Amino acid sequence: MSRAAGREPRRLTRWWRRRSLRTRLTVIAATAIAVSVFVAFQVAIELLDRELQDTAQNQLRADSRVLAANAERAGLAQVQLPPYPGSGGLVRVILPDGSTRTPAGQPALPPVSEHAGRVAQGASADLMESNDSDGDGYLIIYTLRAGDGAVQAARVTDGSTNNRFGWGMLLIGLLCVAGGALVGRTVARAGLAPIDRLSAAAVRVAHTRDLDAAIPDEGGGEIRRLIQSINDMLAALRDSRQAQRLLAEDAAHELKTPLTSLRLNVELLIRLDRRGTLDSALPAESRTRLLNDLGAQVAELSTLAAELTDLARGDVSDESTEVLDLADVVVAAATRARSRVPDIEVALDVTSVWVSGRPAGLQRAVLNLIDNAGKWSPGDQPIQVRLRAEGASAVLEVDDAGPGIDAADVPRVFDRFYRADSARALPGSGLGLSIVQRVVDAHGGRVTVARSARGGALLRVDLPAAAPLAPIAWLTAGEDTAVH
Repeated sequence: MSRAAGREPRRLTRWWRRRSLRTRLTVIAATAIAVSVFVAFQVAIELLDRELQDTAQNQLRADSRVLAANAERAGLAQVQLPPYPGSGGLVRVILPDGSTRTPAGQPALPPVSEHAGRVAQGASADLMESNDSDGDGYLIIYTLRAGDGAVQAARVTDGSTNNRFGWGMLLIGLLCVAGGALVGRTVARAGLAPIDRLSAAAVRVAHTRDLDAAIPDEGGGEIRRLIQSINDMLAALRDSRQAQRLLAEDAAHELKTPLTSLRLNVELLIRLDRRGTLDSALPAESRTRLLNDLGAQVAELSTLAAELTDLARGDVSDESTEVLDLADVVVAAATRARSRVPDIEVALDVTSVWVSGRPAGLQRAVLNLIDNAGKWSPGDQPIQVRLRAEGASAVLEVDDAGPGIDAADVPRVFDRFYRADSARALPGSGLGLSIVQRVVDAHGGRVTVARSARGGALLRVDLPAAAPLAPIAWLTAGEDTAVH
């Protein structure tokens, strides 16, 4: 039983949630008016009933005083009682011995009550009583002390007046509820018109895929803020789609050259192998050089595919953010750079600086900076990597002794697939520094490029520092450590 009772509110809730906002506003308006009319009806009925009672009681008091004055002059036994008019007020005289006198033809009144008898005996001056009558109303009897007895005036009050008033109020209430529902529907339609237009515009954008169709700004307050938020979302989607299109176009352009070269070399090997002239057409030295080129091209394609995947993911990452020592990340990146390029030499000058970030993403950014510096730095000159705390920031600097970056290339050095003229003969995809900037931006930092004191490029990364989990001093400032 309790389970069934518990399901009913849930069904009602589900039903209510399925209704449109316009229907909800209409129901709320009609309900509010219905409750208001019901409360007003109850208050009016109560006030009317009290007013009718007060009027009847005042009339009974007035009739009793007139009859009492006549009885004191003529005596209770001889006083002339007014003839019964056929309806309306009733009168009765209570004699000292407890007997009563009533006008001829008047309907009988209930027996004298014990309290009325006490009034006749002088216990009190007057008494107002009410008794249920045979009809829908009730009988009011007023007893007033007069001479050695008392006089009574009575009146039957029926509910006809209240009933007529009640039916009138009910009719007015129904009209008010119907009018309230109509007004609520009209107000809801007018108030939700901007929402309807907004929904139609959103559906149009979803069907046409036209993100350039901005929704007209109309209305005010919450409606305007909602429209502005949706327009901002459309603008973000436009930028995202444009970036996606540019990435696809640039990726296709960058993949075209290595794939073409790889396909031509493979086709050459296949053709010579089919003819059985592979050994005669390609001496061992040339064949070795061709296979090395194929391996380099495959490695370049693998690196490009990995960088494209990393760049296309944007800020989406399954890696959680944690408070970490950036010095550990820098050392790990330097170690990986050494394992990838054995001839590279990295001189570390790092101190323990704590940041909040994703370890793998930060390590990839540092590794890309070291790889970029390794392409330019001479073999006898190490790449200098410095890490220090500077105010509320962690500052990482990667310094090489290469030719540096031309001033014309500085504004575009972090663009996707951008490669300076002097770098086109070197391996790489032009995505490394772009990935660095994306990782640094995702961590709330900033990356800049300048010329180092050794004449090469100096790339600087500023990241917000975080409170350390424990005071750890990994390497002291100014201490140079070379990774060979």
